[in-house]
Amino acid sequence: MRKNTQAALRSKAKKIRLLLLDVDGVLTDGRIILDNQGNELKAFHVRDGHGIKLAQRAGIIIGIITGRKAEVVNIRARELGIVEIHQGALEKIGIYEAILKKYGLRDDEAAFMGDDIVDVGILKRVGLAISVADCDPAVKPYADMITQAKGGRGAVREVVNLLLENQGMKPDL
Repeated sequence: MRKNTQAALRSKAKKIRLLLLDVDGVLTDGRIILDNQGNELKAFHVRDGHGIKLAQRAGIIIGIITGRKAEVVNIRARELGIVEIHQGALEKIGIYEAILKKYGLRDDEAAFMGDDIVDVGILKRVGLAISVADCDPAVKPYADMITQAKGGRGAVREVVNLLLENQGMKPDL
């Protein structure tokens, strides 16, 4: 993990206007379940979904950048009102740069949650680089923060809470 004091982490969190998420291993526990018809199934944690809605209400843009393609991701993203959905992203950094340009944002205003080595390129660029408790060990040196929660087990909500708290916002009850 990058050497960050709590004060530095809070300072970075205050600036975030865009939160980008990987799917497998971040929004899910990383397992890929196939049924007998070949349909891909994923389990998403309800608290992560609620956290995404809280972040959106606070004005934080949420986006997904994932290397795999699965219709269930589109369905969940639609349920949550996520419009930046990029699946089959073999070259994630180019998509990241296009999203920044689209919204007129800088690296220091973006956070990314990733869990594997394919995410390192973006983790190196963003203002707040985050990984989950059960990430690949090779990712840890690039993260400003490692969540207490595992992927698919409330890690996104943990990050949203950090962002809202440090931006002076309280979750709507």
